[in-house]
Amino acid sequence: MNEAYYKTVDELEKMGVDADYIKGWMGGFLGNPHREEQRVTDAYTAGYEDGQSQTTSKAEQFKH
Repeated sequence: MNEAYYKTVDELEKMGVDADYIKGWMGGFLGNPHREEQRVTDAYTAGYEDGQSQTTSKAEQFKH
């Protein structure tokens, strides 16, 4: 697996970013299909979009 993947997930967890953002980021990074509609949150969607582009630009918005 890509080292950047693990490093980024570790950094997001240490920053205290919402778990839904992190799960979305991981799914987007890996190219997984979206969650089912009733489980999608704003944090998940932002994370998914960032994961697809391999950035964390929206992570600050979802810190605890």
